[in-house]
Amino acid sequence: MVAINIGIGLVGFGLFFLLFGVLLYFDSVLLAFGNMLFLTGLTFIIGFRRTAYFFFQRQKLKGSFFFLGGVSLVLCRWPIVGMLVESYGFILLFRSFFPTVVGFVLSVVNIPFLNAFSQSNASVV
Repeated sequence: MVAINIGIGLVGFGLFFLLFGVLLYFDSVLLAFGNMLFLTGLTFIIGFRRTAYFFFQRQKLKGSFFFLGGVSLVLCRWPIVGMLVESYGFILLFRSFFPTVVGFVLSVVNIPFLNAFSQSNASVV
């Protein structure tokens, strides 16, 4: 339980440093620190074995390659290119989670226009 709390804190600080690094014109040190904290926090939350399994599944290898390649480019002080590559990899890796996250956010925040929009899209799909 303590490891999960530490992991949530590390992920939070990682996202903070990533945001702060982007706001400060892609500062490579802040972005690299944010990436390391995010990946370490993810490992603390779900465990080392599950993290490795998540990144190295056959259907997620392309996303993992782009995401970890983007992290490597940021560490090599190519922050803009690295963040673009990393963002593409992030979308490929986590695209199956996006409908769940959108559904959760819409259930927590009751915004009539967005609820009507999501319900009309759900009937089309």
